[in-house]
Amino acid sequence: MIFKSLTSKVIVMSIGLLAFGISLFAMLNLKRERAQLITSAREGSDLLLQTIERSIYNSMRIGNTEETQTILEMVAQSQKLIGVRIFHPHGVVLKSSRPSEIGKPVETEDYQLYLNNRYEGITYADQHGEVLRMIKPIYNTEQCHACHGHKTKVIGVLNVNYSLAETKRRMLEVTKLFFLSTIATIVFLSAAIAFVMFRLVRSPLNRIMDSMARVEEGDLSVRIIHGAKDEVGRLARSFNSMTERLQVAKKELDIYHFNQMERADRLASIGEMAAGIAHEIKNPLTGIASAITIINDDYPPSDPRKEILGEVLEQVKRLDKAVNDLLFFGKPTHPEPTCTDLNGVLRKTILFASQHRGSKGGRIEKVLNLQEDLPPVYVDPKQMQQVFLNLILNAIQAMKEGGVLTIDTAVVELDSGRRVRVSIGDTGPGIPEQILGKIFTPFFTTKAQGTGLGLAICQKLVEQQGGIIGVKSEDGKGTIFHIDLPATSTEEHSAGIVCLENERTA
Repeated sequence: MIFKSLTSKVIVMSIGLLAFGISLFAMLNLKRERAQLITSAREGSDLLLQTIERSIYNSMRIGNTEETQTILEMVAQSQKLIGVRIFHPHGVVLKSSRPSEIGKPVETEDYQLYLNNRYEGITYADQHGEVLRMIKPIYNTEQCHACHGHKTKVIGVLNVNYSLAETKRRMLEVTKLFFLSTIATIVFLSAAIAFVMFRLVRSPLNRIMDSMARVEEGDLSVRIIHGAKDEVGRLARSFNSMTERLQVAKKELDIYHFNQMERADRLASIGEMAAGIAHEIKNPLTGIASAITIINDDYPPSDPRKEILGEVLEQVKRLDKAVNDLLFFGKPTHPEPTCTDLNGVLRKTILFASQHRGSKGGRIEKVLNLQEDLPPVYVDPKQMQQVFLNLILNAIQAMKEGGVLTIDTAVVELDSGRRVRVSIGDTGPGIPEQILGKIFTPFFTTKAQGTGLGLAICQKLVEQQGGIIGVKSEDGKGTIFHIDLPATSTEEHSAGIVCLENERTA
């Protein structure tokens, strides 16, 4: 559980690295201190050897061996010196601070030093522990030739055995001191690190987390007070800035939501009222259209009143279309999907659109790029024909001076899956950027005689089929509408599985 906290992880890692670093440093210092103690003992022993050598030199030169023995016994009174002796190169003790050794073989460790041409060594003795053994050959100088002749190079070996017990005791004290100081330093620094982490990191982070939890519950009035200018302080100020912006955004969103709900309620009321009015108008319009048609048929073609009645019929049809749009938008019909070939639907729609008076006269060039073997889609063909007809007529009406109407079909791969895309484009003046995002809004229109429901109905019909409708337009270069509808896979298309299954379900 402790390692789930970032502060605990940092504290443990810091203490671990600190303990490792201090321990390593203490070990290196301890090793150096021990080496210095051994070196100090060695230097002391070497100085003692030189002192003894100079002291006995004069006595040996005049042949006063008794004084040499006295010097050795006097020097050996120090507790650190286990023994001071002079032995023959053959290994027999000649003079010693312990008279009982005279004439006996010197200790093996000391003699091995001489034989191996070494001047010092550390060995272990049962009674004295570690012992520093040092030797110094006494060479046969001219002053010694009177007694020892001149054939022998080394007439004796001065040997000192120095006890390292005191040195070891001091080394142990130093070790204890380093160990205790290391432990105390680690404990103190660990406590300091923990205090700093808890005081300067964990406590502010806990306050920030508590504040974030309150924000998550919906309280956007939370503010963090942290006067420091460190990273936590900057985090706290960023948090406060974020909550302030969220609070402002929430107020704006509440106002916008209220306005949208109010607008939706008004639109719903208007829709119900419009549907009711449209329903009441539709029946009289039908009667008026029938009556005018009968009257129109009674006049000969040359009668000027016939043209007036024809214009009246045209206006009645326009009113009837507006009423039908209102009724459909207020209560759209439920789609009746079936397996549909969009290429066939488009060809029929082009045929119907060709009868429109704006497309006659050869001013509009029609270009069809229909992909062969297009996968079928499961849609309501009548509703899709209504969508295509509306878009084609809009394109024709946009090209008042003539132009090119382009209709493409293709299979595209989108993030949402495999789709059949129908593109209807024109070379008209295009749609200005400032109103491009409003064209699917109900009752929004730029036409003098439009209802503003055509594209809104198209969008609703396409979305009912599970498709998406989009538009791209450049002002002065034309407009292209894209309709993407879910397509069947190649294998399913060949076998007709999807359409058959969907039709059974329907």
